[in-house]
Amino acid sequence: MHNLDLILTVTGGLAAALLMGYIAQRIGLSPMVGYLLAGIAVGPHTPGYVADQNFAQQLAEIGIILLMFGVGLHFHLKELLAVRRVAIPGAIGQSIVATILGALLARAFGWDWSAGLVFGLAISVASTVVLLRVLADHRDLHTLTGHIAVGWLVVEDLFTVLVLVLLPELFGPHQAGALGVVFALAIAVVKIAVLAVFTLAVGGKAIPWILDRVVESKSRELFTLTILVIALGIAVGSAKLFGVSMPLGAFLAGMVVGRSDFSLRAASEALPMRDAFAVLFFVSVGMLFDPQFLLQSPWLVTATLAVILLGKPLTAIVIVLWLGYPLRVALTVAVALAQIGEFSFILAALGTELKILDPAATSTLVAAAIVSISLNPLLYGMVQRVESWLSNSPRFKGWLPAPGGLAASNASRVHGGPAETTASRYRAVVVGYGPVGQIVCRLLRENQIDPTVIELNLETVRRLREQGIAAVYGDATHRDILDAAGVRQAAGFILSSAGTQCSEDTIRMAKELNPGIRVLARAAFVRELPALQTAGAEAVFSGEGEVALAFTEEVLRELGATPEQIDRERERVRTDLSGRPNTDARPVITIQQSVPVPDEQSKPTAVME
Repeated sequence: MHNLDLILTVTGGLAAALLMGYIAQRIGLSPMVGYLLAGIAVGPHTPGYVADQNFAQQLAEIGIILLMFGVGLHFHLKELLAVRRVAIPGAIGQSIVATILGALLARAFGWDWSAGLVFGLAISVASTVVLLRVLADHRDLHTLTGHIAVGWLVVEDLFTVLVLVLLPELFGPHQAGALGVVFALAIAVVKIAVLAVFTLAVGGKAIPWILDRVVESKSRELFTLTILVIALGIAVGSAKLFGVSMPLGAFLAGMVVGRSDFSLRAASEALPMRDAFAVLFFVSVGMLFDPQFLLQSPWLVTATLAVILLGKPLTAIVIVLWLGYPLRVALTVAVALAQIGEFSFILAALGTELKILDPAATSTLVAAAIVSISLNPLLYGMVQRVESWLSNSPRFKGWLPAPGGLAASNASRVHGGPAETTASRYRAVVVGYGPVGQIVCRLLRENQIDPTVIELNLETVRRLREQGIAAVYGDATHRDILDAAGVRQAAGFILSSAGTQCSEDTIRMAKELNPGIRVLARAAFVRELPALQTAGAEAVFSGEGEVALAFTEEVLRELGATPEQIDRERERVRTDLSGRPNTDARPVITIQQSVPVPDEQSKPTAVME
């Protein structure tokens, strides 16, 4: 019966999230709002079905681990170091200001200073899941803004880990003195440093070696399983051996895999369930919320939201602008961090366990989390309009940094140098590097078109890169792989491999990413042509069809047909094979028996009707 309850929790939670998320999307809200409402609907504070809250939270934690692993895949160490000048002072400064504001707020409502300190720390930390989802939805995850926001969040997480280590020393039953607190802080810093060095140095050699061996097996299931074991194993090991949060360990594991040749394939194939687990995070948050609490303590919730939605963003804007970054970067980073989430609940749980916080604090945090998470995508969508208004307002122009200067140098550090001024050549994406793909790539390069090859053979990818040809290791049936190969900017998309699974879906995804791209596809059989054409391919060629055309040409040549006759017959055969009606009034070639010549075997010739 217990197993049935767990299955019902997953099914009921996801079904409710699907329904509410679809409704939210249809009325113009973020699906995250629907997921939170779904959690309230299946939670213990509303009538009807009640899901298993503890199990939902455990599944949500797996989602956070996989999500942070995915971020690490695309966030290289050099990018983290590139934003350290803004991420470190920004995260620390904002955390201090938010903690002070939260403590003063708690004190104003009659709490003691220790409760205010923990409450302030809880509202100073943003949600990893929300930030990444908002950045990804607006395609800002891999921009300057995304790099700063993620780096900021990583510093916040590190700061929170130190807080989690220090709280028992400060407020636990065996409170340590000043020397004990300093010792505990030093131990925590050393543990984090050792974990980072061990993961990046040792794991940087061991993990790619392991993945190489797994890839040799040519088993997709083993590759997926290996990635999941690496992500979850390093996350759990970080918590058990080093006392560091599991999301931080998963982030470091993702950075290691991201430095290898397997990053794109791992992101597209090995983490297919991360979105579902992330949805369960929002459902689990909604399950904590008691709607009646809003009626009991409306002013406490309102004041907390004021700190989260006004105090934190204003602090971030001041810091980012003071460091010389553009207004757009300051606004987007500030708004992306204007919410609270999973780490807030971890801090609140520890505070409750240490008897620092009462249940009212947890209820306040949940209410503030739901409102801030719901508003965050809406506020983020308004950034461009607010930026335009501030930039054009004479009142604020004097306070904003001028273009160039420190802001330009900061952007240069993040992106690795000034932007290129020369226009790139035409590009085409070629799927597969077999005999056909090799000929196509040679033809493209000879005509000044840069090919990018998508290939599942790792050795081929490495060889192409050594030759200076852009190559992506992964499966073209995944949107992330197509995006990484540059389909959005390409002029052509060529499926050079026949019999590729889900070729129609691949063509549709390419068209969705770039509606103007021209698609050439290869099929094994004539019967596959209509489906590929319907999917959006402008030209489709099948092995059967090309053989028929080759036979046609050879037979007609033996019959003495002229080149013009051969061309017309090839066109007719191609039209017949494609299944499209032949509307052209072209002459048809037929075979007639010629008049016998004495002492010579009669020979058929091609004539025109």
